[in-house]
Parts: sequence; C-alpha cells; structure tokens
Amino acid sequence: MTADQFHRKIVNLNVKRRLQVWLLIRIGGIIILTSIISALILYGYARHETINSFYQAHIKIRRVSDLLLPVVMSGAAISLISGTLLALFLPQKIAGPLYRIEQELNKVKAGDFRIKIRLRTKDTLVNFTSHINDTIATVDKRLSDMQEAINGIDEIDQLPPQTQAKIREVHRLLNDCKTTLNND
Repeated sequence: MTADQFHRKIVNLNVKRRLQVWLLIRIGGIIILTSIISALILYGYARHETINSFYQAHIKIRRVSDLLLPVVMSGAAISLISGTLLALFLPQKIAGPLYRIEQELNKVKAGDFRIKIRLRTKDTLVNFTSHINDTIATVDKRLSDMQEAINGIDEIDQLPPQTQAKIREVHRLLNDCKTTLNND
C-alpha cells in the first residue's frame, strides 16, 4: 500500500461521519440482536435435548451441559466479531463514493456542467454515478443548444428595448454556465 492509498483510507474514515455512525448503529444493532437470538435458540434447543436425555445417560448429560455454555458463547462471540468487522468497513464502501459524488455535484451547483463524476470501478455506487453523469450531460447539451440559439440572434437591435434586456440577461446567465460549448 502506497502512502497515497494509506492517506486515502484515512480520509475515507472521516467522510460522512454521521452516515457511518448511523449505518454502524443499525448494522451493529442487527448483529447483536441476531447473535442473541441465535444463542438463545441454540441454548434452548440444546437444553431441551439435554433434559429429554437426562433419564437415559447421567454421565453423558454432564459432559454436554459442561460444553453447552462455552459452545454457545464462542458461537455468539465469533458472530459478534465478524459482524463488527463488517459493520466497520461497510459504511466506508458507501460513504466514500457519496462524498465524492457530493463534491462533484457542488461544481455542478456552481455552474460547471462539463464535469464527469469518476469513481473506482470497485466502488458501490458506480451505476448510480453513470445515471448522474447522463443527467448532467443532458443538461449540458440543452444549455449548449440554448447558448447557440441566443448567440444566433443577430437582429437584437431591431427588437424592443425590454426584449433586448431580457435576451441580454439570458445570454449573461447562459455564459455563466460552463458547458461543452463554452469552455471557460
């Protein structure tokens, strides 16, 4: 792992902290709940089997009951540890791409419609990003068409002053947008 990749991992831990905490709480709660339920089911089933066979083999029962609690606890612990690891790393797979998308959409908000949101091919939201890119490209195309249409008005001096003012305002607003036609 290079220093840049390591730095990127550290940055990913800090982006969208509220989203990560929200996901961590939800996933952690589900993991704890399922661990408890599975432990109770396993314990109840094993205890039921132990009680039913009590009258048949006293020595065997003693060994099963001695092993029952450690087996249930180790199963619950393994489930809890693996679930916790999943809960720690899953939010990063979502929060990192969301952060990147948000940063690029801020550029669109500022008027730059030439951007393309690029994520790593392994990121979770690559398909979502392609839909956003298609939408931005469509808006860019429409704005470029409007810029061409406004630039094509040659007889602006022959129009009434109020219409001239409105056309100049639309022209100014369209020129503020960075599109493929207007490569500022």
